[in-house]
Amino acid sequence: MSRSANPGRPCLLQGNEAIVEGALAAGCRFFAGYPITPATEISEGMSARLPALDGTFIQMEDEIAGLGAVIGASLAGAKAMTATSGPGFSLMQENLGFACIAEVPCVIVNVMRGGPSTGLPTHVSQGDVMQARWGTHGDHPIIVLAVSTTWDCFHGTVRAFNLSEKYRTPVIILADEVVAHTREKIFLPDPREIEVLERIRPSVPPEWYIPYEDNSRGVPDMGVFGDGYRYHVTGLVHDVRGFPTERPDEITALVSRLHRKINQHFPDIQTVDFFLADDAEVLVIAYGSVARSARSAVIEARERGVKAGLAKLVTLWPFPRQILEPFLRRVRAVLVPELNMGQMSREVKRVNQGMTWVETLNRIDGNLITPKEILARLLKL
Repeated sequence: MSRSANPGRPCLLQGNEAIVEGALAAGCRFFAGYPITPATEISEGMSARLPALDGTFIQMEDEIAGLGAVIGASLAGAKAMTATSGPGFSLMQENLGFACIAEVPCVIVNVMRGGPSTGLPTHVSQGDVMQARWGTHGDHPIIVLAVSTTWDCFHGTVRAFNLSEKYRTPVIILADEVVAHTREKIFLPDPREIEVLERIRPSVPPEWYIPYEDNSRGVPDMGVFGDGYRYHVTGLVHDVRGFPTERPDEITALVSRLHRKINQHFPDIQTVDFFLADDAEVLVIAYGSVARSARSAVIEARERGVKAGLAKLVTLWPFPRQILEPFLRRVRAVLVPELNMGQMSREVKRVNQGMTWVETLNRIDGNLITPKEILARLLKL
């Protein structure tokens, strides 16, 4: 999303409110969900805004039904979203797997809070990183984006819808309590300046349509039920027409294509924002609210003569290995601060393979990692 000479409309928004604005700007016209701290403001915002845009808001009886309704709305042609936090995200996992194998575009926002179980409802955490990747069973790809600022919440939500529509897949946005409730001034761009992508519709009549036909992109054209493109949708492994199959060749073709449609588009999907990293000797790899603390720590470390830099992960999954590897080969040390016991740091270590020293900084008490804590580690490194 480009910034023009006209900065746009100034707004004082918290992260959750910016997610609402991003969803509406991307064309979301259906929301189904269940209120939960610290994501409730998203439901409240969508309930107030959607009716005026001829959209639909439904408060469901639980999060399972919420994602089920979102899947149904997407199949009928609507851009659809739900929002929750950790306990609700756990309930959504079966329907998330259904959306993956049926290739139903939708966006799921998880505003992370302390866990497990009911955990710390009003405190920050980043404990759902691995759940976002592997929470639903089976061998499947997934796209997961992280947001760190209020502007990220707006722009990241627009991008999540675009990726979802482009690749016919669920996209997860991982926010956290601090990002969700931090209020900042941002400039909302003119809608005409926002790139909004739509799913590719069939170019053949309904009677010729093959709903899961392979192509060079690995992404089948998606018919809309309301346009007469009725086809079989199932959570079972299926053939190109959507009907369940146990033929090894058809099983292999489907699962391989699900992975290929993501793998062959890594350059489009994977994003890392670098700050003072070109000449860095010590690199901080962070995401979400912790990346804000890391940026401040990097600036202060530079003032003290330490060549520190920041790699802010925007795409968490698929993990941006090829983007990070050149830096891992060059820097003397890497610091991965996280609000968990070390979930993303495990992925960094897996990719690192001894190229440099990787150190972790973890906090699990519901409080944010401060710039001072990160700075102290950088000075030691």
